[in-house]
Amino acid sequence: MQIIPAIDIIEGKCVRLTEGDYSQKKVYNENPLEVALQFQDAGLERVHLVDLDGAKAGKIINWKVLEMIASKTSLKIDFGGGIKKQEDVRVVLEAGALWATVGSVAVKDKTSLFQWMQEFGAGKFLLGADVKGELLAVGGWLETTSINIFDFIAEYLQHGIQQIFCTDISKDGRLEGPSLALYQSLIKQNKNLNLIASGGVSSVQDLEALREIGCAGAIVGKAIYEGKISLDDLSRF
Repeated sequence: MQIIPAIDIIEGKCVRLTEGDYSQKKVYNENPLEVALQFQDAGLERVHLVDLDGAKAGKIINWKVLEMIASKTSLKIDFGGGIKKQEDVRVVLEAGALWATVGSVAVKDKTSLFQWMQEFGAGKFLLGADVKGELLAVGGWLETTSINIFDFIAEYLQHGIQQIFCTDISKDGRLEGPSLALYQSLIKQNKNLNLIASGGVSSVQDLEALREIGCAGAIVGKAIYEGKISLDDLSRF
């Protein structure tokens, strides 16, 4: 199982939100590159970079942070937040991301996403599924849909998407443990799924439990910044 630390960006700074609430924002570092270099020094190979300004505005805003981390580290980067057009995908990939992370567009504008997948290859996309219960939420988690996560994943696997991360919004930023039962059900139902767990990871025990049920990766955010999990702990994975 691959450990993928998260760097969430607002106004060029590394922050964390609680339950996706922009009013519950905490700045951890003014310099995201510094954070990325710490992850690299700990032996981690990948980072999950989220443009929270972009997610809110519906257009990429912090692409220069991506460019800086991509050019000054060897980390493999997935970048999301504000990707709405084919040109946005091009910008993100050219700025140094290995994968473009898409969420809302996969729910609201499948036709466009299928076109992008034809243009760039399905392997260039990391599909993000944010859920409340088993229903998808979109638009920076502000809107819950009637689409079931199981149906959503099954459809995109058929179209060649290889990796999906699933965030249980009720768990995110609360350090209360991940949604093991949900992830276990998703993996059981989709044998070819590379599922990346996201949200709620608060301890090494959580990571071990996720590895045990067969998650391909785990995104870890607040637990690192709050000192619940050390970089030494992560490097052991």
